[in-house]
Amino acid sequence: MPPEGSLDQRVAATSRPTRVRWLVLALLCLVAFVGYVLRTNLSIAAPAMLKDLGLSELQLGLVFSANAWAYAMFQFPGGLLGRAFGARRAMALAALSWGVVTLLTGLVPGLPLLSVMRSLVLLVTLRFLLGAVQAPLFPITGASIGTWFPVSQWGAANGVDSAALTVGAAAVGPGVAWLVARVGWRQSFWVVAPLGFVMAALWWRGYRDDPAEHPAVNPAEVALIREGRPLVQPASTTRGWVTVLRRPAMLALTGSYFCMNYVFYLFFNWFYYYLVEIRGFSPQAGGWFTGAQWLVGGATAVLGGWLSDRCTRRWGPRLGHRLVIMGGLVLCGLLLVLGARVTEPLWSVALLSLSFGAAQLTDAPFWSAATRMGGNEVAAATGLMNTGGNLVGAFGGVLVPLIAAGLGWDVAIMTGGLCAGLAALLWLWIRVEPPEAAAAVAPAGGGS
Repeated sequence: MPPEGSLDQRVAATSRPTRVRWLVLALLCLVAFVGYVLRTNLSIAAPAMLKDLGLSELQLGLVFSANAWAYAMFQFPGGLLGRAFGARRAMALAALSWGVVTLLTGLVPGLPLLSVMRSLVLLVTLRFLLGAVQAPLFPITGASIGTWFPVSQWGAANGVDSAALTVGAAAVGPGVAWLVARVGWRQSFWVVAPLGFVMAALWWRGYRDDPAEHPAVNPAEVALIREGRPLVQPASTTRGWVTVLRRPAMLALTGSYFCMNYVFYLFFNWFYYYLVEIRGFSPQAGGWFTGAQWLVGGATAVLGGWLSDRCTRRWGPRLGHRLVIMGGLVLCGLLLVLGARVTEPLWSVALLSLSFGAAQLTDAPFWSAATRMGGNEVAAATGLMNTGGNLVGAFGGVLVPLIAAGLGWDVAIMTGGLCAGLAALLWLWIRVEPPEAAAAVAPAGGGS
């Protein structure tokens, strides 16, 4: 045995990869958690805001739509911001902005200081600003997973990251409902706003744009992360978005994500309101059930990432992603229709929560597919997909209350089942790996 501290022991120790990538994943999860706390809080505060500000359901839908419009419109600019200034700088600045806009939202006055229309204009403006500064979140974190993890772990890492946003939204349900009841809806915004400032500081301290630049990462971990892809990839250009727009499979993927995210926004904007105002639950019970729905989604998001990696290793990326995504979407649609039709409120909550869980089962495979299909333009590919996925929120915010007013809330909820079915059908035209990048990004044993 060599003596303790010998050269042989030191070489053996440095040959084992460090595990800093998992700490970075925890940081990515934390930023997703905080982002969704500050984004979801308005949907829980909405019933109290409606009464205080004198807004209608349709006007509330306009506020929801303003956030989604900005979130969709700034996906590409957000991805370009991350690429131009680096994820470390861009995300720290974005998180600071989340806190500022959230504080300002809590300062919006109501009657009699401002008319209903002026309060509405202020809310629409602030929610648009929040959508704009939150838009870089997932283009940056999606590209960061591609940077910090080996190809064979992209699905699992995306699944854990997706779970973090659902846990953040789950915390909002009971937490913000309790705050609104105790201190008021405005004060609930002031309480959560500092999370953005804390997140900016943590991100700046713990993240690096290149794993090799992190002081705690050893060369073995860098080699592990880069395994299965070219050691040096061609630099992305500012025309990366043009490249991905020319790929029919990327357009089909974006269309499918558009349809799937209709279901997401249906829950994101309206589930709490539906439980309290339509199904008759108390505000606190509605908060707990909303939180439970998001926790179900968090668990299935992790499961979806794990299944995606496992199926991809066994059957290749194309079939592996199709099995998980198409299966989850079909199940989502069926459960959504049943949940809207059932008369017993608790059964409705259970079925709708499972429907949301089935939708979230597909989220990590979607992001894994976009990361693979992006090749050397990952930020552009994920930005395109997420643009499509959030444009639907801009339309859905207004469409859902319009359908509910004309045909009833049951029909409004069931429209999500139709969109889930369309999302599944589009996968018949999607090839996960682009021909020019398949050899570079397919994990060992994969390919079809």
